[in-house]
Amino acid sequence: MQDTLDEFLFKRMESKLQDMCQKAYEQGVEDGRKKHSVPELMTRKQFMEFANIGEAKCAELFRRRDFPVIREFGHPRVPTNLLFAWIAENTDWIRFNAPSVRKKLKRVSG
Repeated sequence: MQDTLDEFLFKRMESKLQDMCQKAYEQGVEDGRKKHSVPELMTRKQFMEFANIGEAKCAELFRRRDFPVIREFGHPRVPTNLLFAWIAENTDWIRFNAPSVRKKLKRVSG
């Protein structure tokens, strides 16, 4: 059976619309990854942006003995995986309500 012109145009538009939606979806996923990704080593500026803190608080944290900062690269860097473990370790809720989680984190980070 032969398609009418209207059916042909409808199928063509439907195909183009599906392609546009797929491209928009893929672009949205990529934009989300870029916006919400964290580098393995954060610079001071990246850390301050990530933690939403100022220079004074950053300097205070970087001076702490237990804060995960490495200075061997010429400028301080914060290893992201150790930062997340440090955050969990220093979160009051975990400290008081989930000591077993705290022990697991110590094994992973130490």
